[in-house]
Amino acid sequence: MLRICIWHRYESLILVSSEKMENGIDKESGSMLFSEEELIEVSGLKKGGDFVEVTCGCTSHRYGDAVGKLRVFSNGHLEITCECTPGCNEDKLTPAAFEKHSGRETARKWKNNVWLIVKGEKVPLSKTAFLKYYNQASKNGNGIHKAHGGRVCHRDEFVRCNRCKKERRFRLRTKEECRIHHDALADVNWKCSDILYDRITCDDDEERASRRVYRGCFRSPTCKGCTSCVCFGCEICRFTDCSCQTCIDFIRNAEA
Repeated sequence: MLRICIWHRYESLILVSSEKMENGIDKESGSMLFSEEELIEVSGLKKGGDFVEVTCGCTSHRYGDAVGKLRVFSNGHLEITCECTPGCNEDKLTPAAFEKHSGRETARKWKNNVWLIVKGEKVPLSKTAFLKYYNQASKNGNGIHKAHGGRVCHRDEFVRCNRCKKERRFRLRTKEECRIHHDALADVNWKCSDILYDRITCDDDEERASRRVYRGCFRSPTCKGCTSCVCFGCEICRFTDCSCQTCIDFIRNAEA
C-alpha cells in the first residue's frame, strides 16, 4: 500500500514538472519577471530562466526598419541580437549600440527610438513594462552587483601576456583595479611587467588550474559565472574618459 502511494505521488510530480516545461524551457520562470498583462500580445515572446525575449526594432528614415531580438534580464541587463539582414552577425548589443547600428538619424534616444510590437503596433520601449528592471538597476547604482553586506562584487578576471602567453589574475574590487584590468584587456601588447601593483615577471609560474577556478563569487567559490559576479557594466567598471565602444555605450545608456 505504501509503495502504491509513493508511486502515485511520483507520477504526480512528473506530470507537474512536464506541464511547467515546454521545449526545454521553464514556462513559469519567464512569467516571474512580468505579469501576464504586461506580456499580452507582445510579438516574438519567449521566456527563459532569468530573461524574457521579444521582437524589437529601430526605424531609420533612410534605411527603414532594423529588426532584432531583445532580451530583458532580471538584473536589468538589456541585450539585442540584430536581424536587420540575413548575414548580420551583430549580437549582444546594448540598445544604444543597436540604435546606432540601425542608422537612426536622431541617436542617443534609444528608449523612444527602439520599439516593440504590441497588439500589432510599434510601441516605444519607454512606454512598455520592459524597462522596469533596467530603471531599478540604474537607481540602485547602474546595475552594480553587490555581495553580502552591500559590497560591490566583480569576479576576478585573467589577461594573457603577449610575451610569455601566461594568464595573470586581476582583482576587480575597486574602480582603480577595474581600470587597470580594463586598460590591460584593451592592450594587445600587454605583458606581465606592465602590472603595477604586483611584482610579476614572465619568469613567474602561471596559477595552477586548481587555483584558477576560484574567481571570488560570493555565491559559490568555484562559480563559472552568474548574475551575481558577472557585471555587464556599472559606474565602477565603465569610464567616462575611455574611448572604447563598451564604455561609450554604457555612458550613453546612463544618460538616456
